[in-house]
Amino acid sequence: MRRSTTALLAGALALWPATASAAPDDDPGGPAYHHVTAPATPQHWDPLTDELWDYRGNQLVLTRAGTNPNDGARRPFEYAIVTKGPELADVSITADVRLDESVTVSNRDVVVIWNYQGPKRFYYAHFSQDNTIYPHNGIFVVDNADRRRIDDQWTGSVGAPPAVTDADWHDVRVDYSATTGAIAVFVDGADEPLMTATDRTFSGGRVGFGSFDNFGRTRHFRAVGTAASSATP
Repeated sequence: MRRSTTALLAGALALWPATASAAPDDDPGGPAYHHVTAPATPQHWDPLTDELWDYRGNQLVLTRAGTNPNDGARRPFEYAIVTKGPELADVSITADVRLDESVTVSNRDVVVIWNYQGPKRFYYAHFSQDNTIYPHNGIFVVDNADRRRIDDQWTGSVGAPPAVTDADWHDVRVDYSATTGAIAVFVDGADEPLMTATDRTFSGGRVGFGSFDNFGRTRHFRAVGTAASSATP
């Protein structure tokens, strides 16, 4: 089921024009897929802290690290949520990402968010050059508590191979099946996912980009998926 859902979502995304903002497929024989692109404009993104973000051509840039809210739930400090289009249930997200923090900082990261229902309820994939610490380079759920690691690759002492080890652009893809809870995270066009997990905590929500406590940027951020019938805030 994971493979067929992933292939279907990825195929639909690849065929959709890059200029689309939000529109459903008109296929009476299957589910209605909504395609959302998020150009780097304030009209498409809602950051937690506006002054930390910049819009440079086609790039959404987190210019410096956010601040820990210290409100009882440890999770990414700073992110921006896509405001255009519907909340999505099944979803496939593709984007180019870059870590701008120096490569000498071992824990540097960026994150891709989905099923966002509020500041303490969402999933995120953490892309880092460190894979030896619990909060790094994995798949996580935030559910009104500290982020909880859910990826299959984490052994208790090491996770999947580091997702990013340089200062270059990397294409990433996150696939999520609301029906099965299957999650697959791909980096640089790999045929096999770097990270996998299964979780059905949330029924749908919005997508976004940010960092736990570092900074970086994204471009060509897109998502395709089925509209969430309900998403509890």
